Amino acid sequence: MAESAVCPAFQLGRPQYDQSSFLGRFRHFVDIIDPRTLFVSEARLKECVALLDDFKHGTLPPGTTAEQLWEAQKVKQAIIHPDTGQKIFMPFRMSGYVPFGTPIVVGLLLPNQTLATTVFWQWLNQSHNACVNYANRNATKPTPTSRFIQGYLGAVTSAVSIAVGLNVLIKKSRKFSPATRLIIQRFVPFPAVASANICNVALMRHNELSEGIDVLDSNGNVVGSSKIAAKHALMETAFTRVVLPLPIFVLPPMIMAYLEKHPLLKAHRRLVLPVHSLVCLAVFGLSLPLAISLFPQMSEIEASHLEPEIAMATDCKVLTYNKGL
Repeated sequence: MAESAVCPAFQLGRPQYDQSSFLGRFRHFVDIIDPRTLFVSEARLKECVALLDDFKHGTLPPGTTAEQLWEAQKVKQAIIHPDTGQKIFMPFRMSGYVPFGTPIVVGLLLPNQTLATTVFWQWLNQSHNACVNYANRNATKPTPTSRFIQGYLGAVTSAVSIAVGLNVLIKKSRKFSPATRLIIQRFVPFPAVASANICNVALMRHNELSEGIDVLDSNGNVVGSSKIAAKHALMETAFTRVVLPLPIFVLPPMIMAYLEKHPLLKAHRRLVLPVHSLVCLAVFGLSLPLAISLFPQMSEIEASHLEPEIAMATDCKVLTYNKGL
């Protein structure tokens, strides 16, 4: 296998970039959400799968480069579920999260929302999130469908009740002028979506707090099941789910409040929605990899900070656990 001076040697099933640094994780997740993989043909997908199979069995064609293998793995991981081996429905792939989620973000941030439109966009957003979560779930251990439904209903209820409640309070408030009230209303989606995300994580993964999650030694062997590691994993995931919508639902209203004063948009009001959509797309596309890169997928924790029985069961000082997404 030919190797490039700048491209690392290919490792099957491993990330191309160093996951111990923020930049490495950012580059890794930029690859995962690359929307270009949505347009990969069936023939190209089969080529990528065949090339990876050849690598696995030691029968690579002469002249195959590390770049080709990394690209093949990127395509396969973007389209095929690692546990089920089935293709993920296009709108629910991680690479489709930004292009298919942006119209929903635009809808959530539309000004002058009515009760009906507020409920509709919050419901649609949580429905989309639920489908993405289910399509990309960890399928190594069977998870009852009822748990996904419970998380979905909890997230929808939380998002709708907070969004509607805040809108009603703002409309009834006499302290704000109509213009100020309109600006404040644009920021309502953030607390609604953030609280729904936390609610979803809590309802979907609460069993981990009582059962624990696997912690691994340096060789990848399971040392035990830790409730302390589970608490860390849920806190990291919940923090990520709050950070993610922060720029998405805060920056576009601020940017649009400035742009709408521009003479061009004042003279051509029909351009406001297209410009708003482009702003949301740009912010969403940058915020997603930044947020999910905050913590490594495989986080580390000192064995001495875990349960005594786990610390005594290994000689490793640092253990790892999968925090989830």
